[in-house]
Amino acid sequence: VQLQASGGGLVQPGSSLTLSCTASGGDFTFTDYSMGWFRQAPGKEREFVAAMNWNGGNTHYADSAKGRFTISRDNAKNTVYLQMNSLKPEDTAIYYCGATVGVVVTTAPDYWGQGTLVTVSS
Repeated sequence: VQLQASGGGLVQPGSSLTLSCTASGGDFTFTDYSMGWFRQAPGKEREFVAAMNWNGGNTHYADSAKGRFTISRDNAKNTVYLQMNSLKPEDTAIYYCGATVGVVVTTAPDYWGQGTLVTVSS
């Protein structure tokens, strides 16, 4: 399974940004996987941000993401998104997507994508 994340960048506090992560692989079936987003800020451990099951019927968010971030997926495009609103400097981190067979997890997924850097600064 290969996961390609994109959409990071430098934004001002209060701005919005949408991250994308597209999955691929030889025998890969996107709907077999729950998808999640994690992040790692400078000098900190990687942490859970948001995750959802195969059809979006079950979602989980970290407290820091609730009310500001929305995870969604387009199964036809093998892509998961993270819409981030009202960004704060403390949201600055490398954001990683992850894929897990079956159930939603808030810990380490089965597969990691490469990260995309989000910097929130004025």
